Amino acid sequence: MPHAESETVIERPIAEVFGFLADAENDPKWRSGVIEINRVSGSGVGARYRQGVKGPGGRRVDADIEVTQLEPDSLIGFRATSGPVRPTGRYRLESAGSATRVHFSLDAELSGLKKVMAPVVQKTMNSEVGQLENLKRVLEAGGS
Repeated sequence: MPHAESETVIERPIAEVFGFLADAENDPKWRSGVIEINRVSGSGVGARYRQGVKGPGGRRVDADIEVTQLEPDSLIGFRATSGPVRPTGRYRLESAGSATRVHFSLDAELSGLKKVMAPVVQKTMNSEVGQLENLKRVLEAGGS
């Protein structure tokens, strides 16, 4: 099962970082692979977003998501509801003085013929969690 995780400390208050991450429509500001994302229903746990990401050859791939966990200032969980691979992910936040430690993890369960895709999925997931440094740059520059 492909798994990826990364962690960074962002010099911004935890409530600000949580608020930014909790609104997935902010994702294109820091996730380079997101072409577009829009909330289509709900808020909080159960909120659904239609998302298009860059796939092979730069073509658009559906990668819609649903929020599965939401604990103010500490945890955001989500799962992909469309696309060839449907990972689950989590942002865990904790206070680090006046800063915020953010831990981002992704997991994908591949079965059947999709197991052949594991190396490509792993590479993509590693790249995705590695973009936490972009989040850090955006928020520390006042991009919320």
